[in-house]
Amino acid sequence: MRLIVGLGNPGAKYNHNRHNIGFMALDEIHRQNSSFSPWRSRFQGQASEGRLGSEKVLLLKPSTYMNESGRAVGEAIRFFKIEPQDIVVIYDELDLPPAKFRMKTGGGHGGHNGLRSISAHIGQDYRRLRLGIGHPGDKKLVSNYVLGDFSKADNDWLEPLLREIADHCALLAEGKDSQFANKLTLALEPEKARRADDAGKKAPARKPGIPQSSPKPKAQSHIRQARKAKTPDIPKSGPMADMLKKLLGGGDKS
Repeated sequence: MRLIVGLGNPGAKYNHNRHNIGFMALDEIHRQNSSFSPWRSRFQGQASEGRLGSEKVLLLKPSTYMNESGRAVGEAIRFFKIEPQDIVVIYDELDLPPAKFRMKTGGGHGGHNGLRSISAHIGQDYRRLRLGIGHPGDKKLVSNYVLGDFSKADNDWLEPLLREIADHCALLAEGKDSQFANKLTLALEPEKARRADDAGKKAPARKPGIPQSSPKPKAQSHIRQARKAKTPDIPKSGPMADMLKKLLGGGDKS
């Protein structure tokens, strides 16, 4: 069994909060994949079982509020005996611009109360999908910002992001995080993906025995040969030297 956790706060008033983007991602995965059972109360949260690719998966939205998310996650992994490498937590990230994402395994909680609680219950070695929501610019504004709703303009990037996560979530379930990230980048940032692909291509291999050298030495060789052809060697003394000097105009004038 694989576990995909979305973080957020329960209740209709929080549904469209920036802090609830993890819930939104799970709802989209559930909506797009007909193999999942209806949501039901389980493990101190809302849970649904289904299949993604070749893997059996539990989707879990904790109902304990954000700062107690670890209670629900801990209960689920103990029941199914799920290992940390088989857990993906999807959550909001202030330090990433809106529409950006990052995959990461392990590490600290970065001040996120949901991660803080999960790490306290199960350790830090689980996988994370961080979804950027941007920063309000002032630490004092953070609480109201994350608990505020996404604007209508945000839907221009939010809906495609959630859709692509759902489209490629089977790769997450199968532990193919790099392939998942590449698919999202290709869909959401095609220009960035193209540049990365171009940079990764190797230059054509050099044929053995053929040095990569400048044509200058060859050109200099032609110059030296031309100089030699233009100025023949002339003996410095003797009858032959005198005759050559006269022929070349170098003798005494009379």
